[in-house]
Amino acid sequence: MIDIGKEADACASWPTRERLRALKRIIPRARVEEVLARTGHDRAPCSRLPAWFMVWFVIALGLFCCDCYRQVFRWLQPFRKGSTPQRTTLCEARKRLGVAPMRLLAEQVIRLQGKPDTPGAFYRGMRTMALDGFVVDVPDTPANSRAFGRPGSSRAPAAFPQARVLALCETGSHVFWRSLIKPCSCGEVTMAHYLLRYLQSDMLLLWDRGFLSYQTVSEVRQQGAHLLARIKSNLIFKPIRALHDGSYLSKIYRNSSDRQKDRDGILVRIIEYTLDDAGRPGSGEPHRLLTNLLDERLDPAEALIVGYHERWEEELAIDELKTHQRGRPVLRSQTPGGVVQELYGLVLGHYIVRVLMQEAATTQGIDPRRLSFSGSLKILRCRLPECPVSRRGCSQWYRNLIAEIAEEVLEPRRNRINPRVIK
Repeated sequence: MIDIGKEADACASWPTRERLRALKRIIPRARVEEVLARTGHDRAPCSRLPAWFMVWFVIALGLFCCDCYRQVFRWLQPFRKGSTPQRTTLCEARKRLGVAPMRLLAEQVIRLQGKPDTPGAFYRGMRTMALDGFVVDVPDTPANSRAFGRPGSSRAPAAFPQARVLALCETGSHVFWRSLIKPCSCGEVTMAHYLLRYLQSDMLLLWDRGFLSYQTVSEVRQQGAHLLARIKSNLIFKPIRALHDGSYLSKIYRNSSDRQKDRDGILVRIIEYTLDDAGRPGSGEPHRLLTNLLDERLDPAEALIVGYHERWEEELAIDELKTHQRGRPVLRSQTPGGVVQELYGLVLGHYIVRVLMQEAATTQGIDPRRLSFSGSLKILRCRLPECPVSRRGCSQWYRNLIAEIAEEVLEPRRNRINPRVIK
């Protein structure tokens, strides 16, 4: 026989959508439920911590990184007596959710934010993208050590295992559009082959010296995208034809044998330049860029040299996620699946903040990179618990949130350099 009083108490302890409703414009509820249905996580509902709530809980872990599990739950739910689960309950619910819903949600929800009028988002009609990676320390458990490995030298291994993340980032909005998580022993060039298949024909990809190879250049061309990359000084490129802006056409080959026989070469353009700022590292040293934009009239060498430095926007985006958002030196998850799930939560949390910043910048007609990421993140952390229950009140709360973020305007960037001198 059903105990009505017991059932009523259980229903009162279930999570509600009150505060989660505030961010449905960015990650719609229907999309979350669709992902859960596709991964089969809607077939075993849990009344205490349902799967839809745990998706948002993992994202909240990426927004409130320095808080414990129970405190993160309190940020998402108003107080009801006896409704806050214990840490072990939340851990088991995370384990039950798994990795697949978070990975699939990141692929379906994260969208490119740059518009044609967004400063720095496009170069001559091509969306500028950057490719780079970073590593994060994970808890020192036997399972994490086996799954991710740990760096080190011949003297001693590192203190913590590390996971490597490679991301394809939109430079104009700092959105990590596509990402891949692997053990630290997996190289970035190996991981890059997976991400290059997401390139589109209207994209201009920027990357650093380590990614360049015949295969990666071929994969970029197969996607119909364009490339602007820095190249190492020891690579050989024989000039075929000099262009009016000082650059020249050459070919990249699979190996030295193909170069000698001029077999299967890919026509590229090489731009050589030097910096004449005495206080800047690398001043006076030759630098080289490789691109498949071959027409010097449409793409002058000077414009490409200046445009290549947009690649550093991904470095700033990585700093936003690793330093300001994460806020802790080591991730909290004790298992490999939990680590991957937590990293996807971090990426989705970063995306939420960046979408809010994009909307705020649009209302003011400024570059979204002029807004403070750390300031916007703190505002979201502060205002999310204040989200009202009513739909009308929620809409007003969202407008006020955008208006408050729009006030976090940074001063114009300084011309920063790091001279290699002893102070």
